[in-house]
Amino acid sequence: MSDMEMKLVAAARAAREASYALAASDADVRNAALLAVADMLEARREEIFAANAKDIDAAKAEGVSAPTLKRLRFDEGKLRDVCAGLRALAAMDDPIGRVQLKTELADGLTLTRVACPIGVVGVIFESRPDALVQIGGLCLKSGNAVLLKGGREALHSNAALFAVLREASEAAGLPAGWAGLMTTREEVGEMLKLDRYIDLIIPRGSNAFVRYIMENSSIPVLGHSDGICHVYIDRDCDELMAAKVVVDAKTQYPAVCNACETLLVHAQAKDALVEAGRALAAKGVTIRADERAKAVLAGAGVACEGASDADWETEYLDYIISVRTVDSVEEAIAHINRFGSHHTDSIVSDDEKAVKKFFALVDSAGVYHNCSTRFADGFRYGFGAEVGVATGKIHARGPMGLEGLCSYKYLLEGHGDIVADFAEGRRTFTHKKLL
Repeated sequence: MSDMEMKLVAAARAAREASYALAASDADVRNAALLAVADMLEARREEIFAANAKDIDAAKAEGVSAPTLKRLRFDEGKLRDVCAGLRALAAMDDPIGRVQLKTELADGLTLTRVACPIGVVGVIFESRPDALVQIGGLCLKSGNAVLLKGGREALHSNAALFAVLREASEAAGLPAGWAGLMTTREEVGEMLKLDRYIDLIIPRGSNAFVRYIMENSSIPVLGHSDGICHVYIDRDCDELMAAKVVVDAKTQYPAVCNACETLLVHAQAKDALVEAGRALAAKGVTIRADERAKAVLAGAGVACEGASDADWETEYLDYIISVRTVDSVEEAIAHINRFGSHHTDSIVSDDEKAVKKFFALVDSAGVYHNCSTRFADGFRYGFGAEVGVATGKIHARGPMGLEGLCSYKYLLEGHGDIVADFAEGRRTFTHKKLL
């Protein structure tokens, strides 16, 4: 076994041992740890910014894309946001021990189902240093030990942030080793083998990356992949509202998974298309349109390029949007279900029947009406933060916050009860719901 393998196994073993103590820890201790991390992040801001500057300089030298640079930057605004998130988490109710079900099985025999942590979670995420703090904070609050692996572009930033996360939390009373940091791609491959210590892996990235993780590990995997989100402008709509929603969904922060990548427009909503096209162009967005949409936009003086079939399956993460004309809400739904990533999709419409159909048939984690796809976020949902946005349907779906990081267990309290009494007819089950 190599030094790297031994180090990783030691970290995973330490996380497993810490997970038991963390699951039984008092909520006040975990909340104090969250507040301590926020305070120390602010106290060490200059050290963290200096580490981030190293990553930014190295990324620029490598010629990485503008969207990657934007995600990589950790500045005063990002610091303010992550600290607010940590303090919001500390103020939230304790998810551990929450009673989900309570049933009297028989006189004096009570069954209770309570929330509990998953245990040890391995999270692989992109080059966003703020994600390390958000994920670490969520795991801390929910009583889960965590092994973190960020993108290589954020190496120095992640190291500085992780040092604060671990030092402040352990000083506040959390068990040593509850959080571990991986820094190399080779460690990811080895982590996939550690089913003895790790209970769940959460990879964030492309569909191909998530599929690779699933195919190369016996550990359960909860994938958080591409965000090919849509806004559909229906025939009956408020044109100004449509433009407002589309512009926010595309440009408020284009380098994230809940940004709109494809605009679908009803063939009879030409005025709304022009309004949205002009607003997008004014924000510097490159428009790639099908022939019908291109003709309408060109006739109104809005510059655009031709779209190809590949555009419908592309997550740009940039100031680019594809536009396709459809002849009905049914056609819009069919397009979304075929080309989308089942993340978040929105309809702008005044037609109640069309909205009802859109809500019922679009197979996505988030389905919206008259609002921006950018609301698909754990903080905006009131979850405190998110580990990511799950686009599958098992265990957790959509922004994955504290609830998604919890499992449950059954507690049965009796008084010398035995199955033989029921099997032989001396006692009967009541199955009385108490909660």
